[in-house]
Amino acid sequence: PPEDDCMAEFLEESGGLESTTVGVYRTAATVKGGRRFSFSALVVVGDRHGRVGIGYGKANQVPPAIEKGQKDAKRRMRAFPLQDRTIPHEVEGRFGACRVRLIPASPGTGVIAGAAVRAVLEMFGVQDCLTKSFGSNNPKNLVKAVICGLEQLRSKELTESLRGRDLGMTEVEEMIQRGQSFMASDPEPVVVAAGDEAGTEANTETDEQKD
Repeated sequence: PPEDDCMAEFLEESGGLESTTVGVYRTAATVKGGRRFSFSALVVVGDRHGRVGIGYGKANQVPPAIEKGQKDAKRRMRAFPLQDRTIPHEVEGRFGACRVRLIPASPGTGVIAGAAVRAVLEMFGVQDCLTKSFGSNNPKNLVKAVICGLEQLRSKELTESLRGRDLGMTEVEEMIQRGQSFMASDPEPVVVAAGDEAGTEANTETDEQKD
């Protein structure tokens, strides 16, 4: 069974690349002397600024398998359009028996997704997104379905140039604008200094003694 390990680690400090291991899988081949084990790793690499790639590596030990997966993911990295902290529009990716729907969300929503889908979206740079998967929940196919969905994304500028007309403000832009204005209008928390807090406690005790 896969071992989920979705802690991100830095690959290149200069390039800002990070890596997440979605799963490590063990297979056994029966040979004359017994069983020979081999390991494979599914890895996602991204810069959290619009570029992401997935890779698969195999080796006789876990660390070399992860390293091979990271190299494969770096070779497959591609850039996809982002809209602030979310995606430009709703898409649905398919791979095998998996379907994954990605829906833009307003600021502050977070990434609502399972481990495999979340790994790709976070490495891509999405911070607010709603997702729903249908069919098989195989992590390998889910990750590929998310990439299929990201390939369908089109930025507003590209859509305008293809249609030859101005689209105005989109629903996603309005949603982001409303969310940002709401977050900006939140009242700041009142910070009580240590001295003031002690004085308040002393005044409370004095009042209780008088009563």
